[in-house]
Amino acid sequence: MTRLGGMWENWGRSARVRPVRVERPNSVDAVRRAVLAAAKSNLRIKAVGAGHSFTGIAVAPGVMLDMSDLHGVIDVDLERGRVRLYSGTRLHQIPGLLRPLGLAMENLGDIDRQSISGATSTGTHGTGAPFGGISTQIVAATLVTADGELLTVDETQNAEMLPAVALGLGSLGIIVDVTIQCVPAFVLHAVERPEPLEQLLAELPERVAGADHFEFYWFPHTDVALTKTDTRLPIETPLKPLPRFGKWLDETLLSNGIFRVLCAVGTVVPAIIPPFSRLAVRATGNREYTDVSNRVLIQSRTVRFREMEYALPADQVVPAFNEVRALIAERGWRISFPIEVRFAASDDLWLSTAHGRESGYIAVHRYYRENPTEYFAAVERIMTSHGGRPHWGKMHTLDAAQLTERYPRFADFIALRERLDPQRRFTNMYLDRVLGE
Repeated sequence: MTRLGGMWENWGRSARVRPVRVERPNSVDAVRRAVLAAAKSNLRIKAVGAGHSFTGIAVAPGVMLDMSDLHGVIDVDLERGRVRLYSGTRLHQIPGLLRPLGLAMENLGDIDRQSISGATSTGTHGTGAPFGGISTQIVAATLVTADGELLTVDETQNAEMLPAVALGLGSLGIIVDVTIQCVPAFVLHAVERPEPLEQLLAELPERVAGADHFEFYWFPHTDVALTKTDTRLPIETPLKPLPRFGKWLDETLLSNGIFRVLCAVGTVVPAIIPPFSRLAVRATGNREYTDVSNRVLIQSRTVRFREMEYALPADQVVPAFNEVRALIAERGWRISFPIEVRFAASDDLWLSTAHGRESGYIAVHRYYRENPTEYFAAVERIMTSHGGRPHWGKMHTLDAAQLTERYPRFADFIALRERLDPQRRFTNMYLDRVLGE
C-alpha cells in the first residue's frame, strides 16, 4: 500500500514531486487512517487521480493518496437517475457502468482519462451552451475531513456546502465518493466541417445558441475553423458510427501519429509548422456520424502537451480570440497546436469558472517539449483584460488577491475552508497561491 522514494509526474510533465510516501487506499476506512496518520506525522496530504491537471493542484510533497483503487458504483437510485460512485472512478469507466442502467452523464469534456473527483474538483467542462461543467452534475459527496471524520454533503445534510464541495480544488477534504445526477442515455449526431474562420466568427453567437453542443478549433497560420456541431437524439435512434478505418485514419494516424511527428520536428524547424497546419485543415475535420453520447463527446489525445484555458463572458469570446490571432501574427510565433473554443451555461458553484455568467472558453496549448511561458503569459494578459477566469487545472499565474475579485463567493469558500481545514492539512504550494496561505 505504501511506496517510498518514487517520483510522481503529471501527464503534461509540468509538475513533479517526490512524496514522503504514497498511499493507495482501497476503502474509505483506509483513507481515514491515512489522513490521521499524516496529521500525526505533521505531514500534508493530497489526493491524486489521473494526474491530468497541468497545474500543481495535485502535487503532494508529504503524503500522496493515489485513489485509483477506490472505484466503481456504490449504489443507484433509478427513480431519480442518480448514481453514487467512488471518487477514484475514471471518466472512461463510467459509460460502461451506466449503460446497463439506461443512463448517461449529461455532458462530458473531450478527454476521459481523469477520475470523477479530479475532474469535478478542478472544474472540468465540455461544450454546449445549455449545459454546465461536470461539477454541476454532482448532487452529493462524502469527504474525509482533517480530523479523519466523514462529512456527508447532500440535499438533506450540509446542503449549504454543496456549491463549494462540488468544485473544491481538493482543499476541503479528501472526497471518497460523489453522487452524479444522470440523464436517460442518448445519442449524438455529429457534424464536423471546415469553415471560413471570419464567417464563423461573425455568426458565432447564433451558431452556439442554435446547437446542443458546439465548438471549434483554429490552427494558427490558417484562415479555416474546424467546427463540430452535436445534436442530441433519443437512444433508439439508429447509429451510424464512423467506419473503423476512417476513424483510425483521422484520429490515430493523422491527429495523433503524424501530428506527434510534426510537433517534435517543429521544435527544431519551426518553419514547417504553417504549411503543415494548412495541410491539416484540408485533410481533417470533414465528417458526419451518429453514435452514443460518450463516443462522440470524447476524443483520443495521445500527443503530450501543456495547456492554459480561460473562461470569459460569452460575449467576450470573439474580441479576445481576435486579439490572440493578432498577437500570434505580430510576434511571428509558430504555433503547432490549435486553439480550442467551447461554451458552457452559467451555474452557481462558488469557484466555477462559469459562476453567474454564460461562458465561453479559449484554450491554448503547446507541445510539452516547448517552453510555453512567453506565449501563455501574453495570452493570459488578453484573457484577464476581458474578465477571464483561469481553469483551475490548467496553467496560469493568478493568485488569491487577483482571483477574489473574479469570484463573488470567493470569501465564502475561504471561510468554509477555514472551518473544515484550519491547519491546512490538504494544501500545497498551488493552493497556497490561489487560495492564500
